Amino acid sequence: MSLKFVVVILQGAILFHSCTAFAPTRTCSPRLSCRFKSTATPLNPDDWPQRFPAKSHCSKCGLCETSFVSQVLDSCAFLGDGMRRMDDAEKSVHGRSRDVTSLIWNADPKKDSIAEEARFGVLHEPVMLARGLGIEGAQWTGCVTGIALSMLEKGHVDAVVCIAKSESDDWCSPEPIIAKTPEDVLRGRGVKPALAPSLRVLDEIKADKSIRKLLFCGVGCAVQAFRAVEQSLCLDEVFVLGTNCVDNSPTPEAAQEFVQKGLNVKEDAVQGYEFMQDFKVHVKTESSYIKKPYFVLPGSIAESSIATSCLACFDYTNGLADVVIGYMGAPLNGNEKMNEAYQTLTIRNERGGKMVENAINSNRLKTFGTANGTGAHEKLAVATVNSDSIVLNMLGKKVPEKGMPLFIGEIMATIMRSVGPKGISFARYSIDYHILRNYLHVLKDWGALRAKQSMPQYSMEIVQKYIQTDKKFAEICERIIDLSPNQ
Repeated sequence: MSLKFVVVILQGAILFHSCTAFAPTRTCSPRLSCRFKSTATPLNPDDWPQRFPAKSHCSKCGLCETSFVSQVLDSCAFLGDGMRRMDDAEKSVHGRSRDVTSLIWNADPKKDSIAEEARFGVLHEPVMLARGLGIEGAQWTGCVTGIALSMLEKGHVDAVVCIAKSESDDWCSPEPIIAKTPEDVLRGRGVKPALAPSLRVLDEIKADKSIRKLLFCGVGCAVQAFRAVEQSLCLDEVFVLGTNCVDNSPTPEAAQEFVQKGLNVKEDAVQGYEFMQDFKVHVKTESSYIKKPYFVLPGSIAESSIATSCLACFDYTNGLADVVIGYMGAPLNGNEKMNEAYQTLTIRNERGGKMVENAINSNRLKTFGTANGTGAHEKLAVATVNSDSIVLNMLGKKVPEKGMPLFIGEIMATIMRSVGPKGISFARYSIDYHILRNYLHVLKDWGALRAKQSMPQYSMEIVQKYIQTDKKFAEICERIIDLSPNQ
């Protein structure tokens, strides 16, 4: 039976005013925005994904598991105009859109370059390097946790929405919580590499009269949906702390399978893992720290390990958050581990700047100057697309069951780290590779017209550049169009 959704058109106004130290750039008018009272029935999470509006492309952000499901058609990053809405939403959130003309190509291998807006989003200040301070048990150094703690401890917010471990204490099972104490915030430490229903708590927030100032922590697709319904929560102040995000597993079980079968690591001892800038997967366990080159992973593991929604995402850098924490643009020195390395800190507006200033003054965060990088990234991005197992599968080609032998993979990782792009240039490589791969996915699944209509302008600029300058990629695009039933 098909689902029927009521689209509620809100009559409201966005009011702009001069900022005090922690006043948001937009406010909610109780008389206008608070007219939203949905009687829609939340969807049952057990029916995910097939009974959810975006079907297999649903990122399980949690919106549809609340009464705000009535706004899904205008909020979901994977329905209708999808992530194309970011182009206008950036103006609403930050006061202006990113400069899409600033794309950097063929960076000088001997000259440092810094992050540009077209790829990295609206920049209130240049992207910086940072480390968290005094956060025991963090997967990294605790930048996200430190900012969230300082906002709560100083009374700038009444609550923090974050993703904690599930009650079963499973390292990869996400549970959205409304944190009102430092102890609650600390439950959010560590990355949970599976789709997380951050917005599942929206009805609780609206019903809780003690919450007037909120910090929402989330990944790009969740932040986009949150921004779309933010005014309906009728809060006095809202702050958004985002993380860079790419290629989450669809379920905790898929993440566990990746660790066990892809990395051959005993899953019950794992505390977290990341694909790092040294072309290796770093795995943090209870008693050890393991590094395995990308190149040794079996090609067949990718299809089941990456959520379909992540293959249709074009917001790697979380363009609608006030502050964003990541790591792909940071240097990784020698044998550094996650909890020793720098992370990147992106401030998108004045509100975000005050959040970071508060964390620094609270001795929860330290910055280390502007992030930069060297080296061209374009050839590596296309080469990665050409050999990507998901792309090979789209083209009907054989996907290798096994990866390289470990010693060859180690040699490859060493060579790539030596000659490949570094710092911000490595981030450009990662951004472009994922945009190109994901473009091929939506081109095949949705057809050329919908793909173009649902992608942010900056991502289409990147795709068009590669089509114009790289014959191999242009040929792959043509082949995908020929194979797609949706053209």
